[in-house]
Amino acid sequence: MIKGNALTIAMVGTRGVPAAYGGFETAVEEVGRRLADRGHDVVVYTRGSQSRDKKHLGMRVVHLPAIPVKQVETLSHTGFSALHLIFRRRPDAAFVFNAANSPFVPLFRLRRVPTALHMDGLEWRRSKWGPRGKAYYRWAEQFGVRTSDALIADAPGIADYYTHQFDVPTEMIRYGAPILDSVADARLDELDLRAGGYHLVVARFEPENHVLEIVEGFRRSNATLPLVVVGSAPYSNEYTEQIQQAAHGDDRIRLVGGVYDQELLDALYFHALTYDHGHSVGGTNPSLLRAMGAGTATIAFDVPFNREVLHDDGWFFATPDDAAVAFERAEADISAARESGLRAQRRAQEVFRWDDVADAYEDLARRLSTGHSVHRIARRARRRAEDW
Repeated sequence: MIKGNALTIAMVGTRGVPAAYGGFETAVEEVGRRLADRGHDVVVYTRGSQSRDKKHLGMRVVHLPAIPVKQVETLSHTGFSALHLIFRRRPDAAFVFNAANSPFVPLFRLRRVPTALHMDGLEWRRSKWGPRGKAYYRWAEQFGVRTSDALIADAPGIADYYTHQFDVPTEMIRYGAPILDSVADARLDELDLRAGGYHLVVARFEPENHVLEIVEGFRRSNATLPLVVVGSAPYSNEYTEQIQQAAHGDDRIRLVGGVYDQELLDALYFHALTYDHGHSVGGTNPSLLRAMGAGTATIAFDVPFNREVLHDDGWFFATPDDAAVAFERAEADISAARESGLRAQRRAQEVFRWDDVADAYEDLARRLSTGHSVHRIARRARRRAEDW
């Protein structure tokens, strides 16, 4: 049921729908479909989709190209999207995802489109970006703060970062967690696994995701169940080689590469003894939420983002030796691991609900459409000299 008048809402800056890639795309699909169900006209700008349908789950889909080069793919598609949008009927509000897309926010303002910018995590800390890339992201953060009508943070730590660095308020809007109550284990046969009989990593092979430390820690441990590592390195062959060397000769460690079959991924998450989460620079991470929603205990890298999402319920590591101890403790008390997973699932059901996320986006869109904006107080914001 819709509260108040229907709005036209544009979603820009992701790969779009159908969701087949990451957290932003899942958020656009889950939020967009709910807003469309409530009677809103939701327009999603999409690139690279195999489907060319102009409607998806009630949302209107605009397919536009992108320059297929890593450094400019996202920016080029967002640029085409911004040009398309400003020459069409003006939407009541726009959500732009990724601080890197902030240079296009002034185009929206020129068209008098109220715009919220989803800032994502601390992208400038990612190792895949060289000095120029890191410098660009730091600049783009500040430019986005100065030009947007609202800033979206997906975790308290991200909100704290923008308060500390720029003294500006943010809209704290989480992601939702998919809740898995029952998943058949038949697909595990494809990887010669049994339910409850393995540990799981799902991550891109990037240093800030600490896959290497997890693999090294597991190798040092006396764990008897296998470690299944799902993922690859789109940008770093050297880091992949380090992981392969760390795993070499240990039959317990299985590097299975990327898995893009959602049914198989769901089975892997649901039936793992532990999910092993090394991510350190994002906010509320969708992979962690997926494990929580599956009721799987977590061994997580020890940063405030992960502790807050898990409510300190899990095992935490900072070094390979810490990870080794966590693996051994999980196997030594399997019932405790299962109870931890069930508590995580209950937290996901209570705190990370897509309906609540959609409510927050709808509320923000309404406020933007009626004049809400932080632009007046944020347009001269400057980054504090102190590092975060």
